[in-house]
Amino acid sequence: MKNVFLAFTFLCSSFLIAQEGTNMKKVITPPEKVRLAFEKEYPGKVPVWSEEYVGDDNDELRYEARYNVDNKTKALAIYDNLGNMKAYELQIPLSQLPAKAQAYLKKNYPAKAIREIAVVVDYKNVTTYEVGVKKDAKFYDIQFDKEGGFDVIIEKPE
Repeated sequence: MKNVFLAFTFLCSSFLIAQEGTNMKKVITPPEKVRLAFEKEYPGKVPVWSEEYVGDDNDELRYEARYNVDNKTKALAIYDNLGNMKAYELQIPLSQLPAKAQAYLKKNYPAKAIREIAVVVDYKNVTTYEVGVKKDAKFYDIQFDKEGGFDVIIEKPE
């Protein structure tokens, strides 16, 4: 039990450090439609807003609201410029990953390689899991489907 608690604490702190390192985006004020959509969905939460261009030609603007769900849990809500939610990402502990995903990680990565874990729900209400790992001085985002089946691994800049 002590090891599980220590692993969870490490994962949470690593998530925060990784987010600070990767979130070098300029803090912005989103359009009123976007801000109101967030406030309606998450009343009382105080987000830090940033923007990112996505799409094949980087022609779609997305607004990202990072906020604390509670003292230990971070979340990210992503909106388009009309205030439509495009995705929601919630930090979770390893124990909340589906068993298949946990088994895959245990087989292929040491516990200390896991940096962050999140459940992601997109605008089509499709649930996936993303696990950030560091291996051989590189950072990877491993994605699993709703049942925990391996989907894809993407190398990410740190």
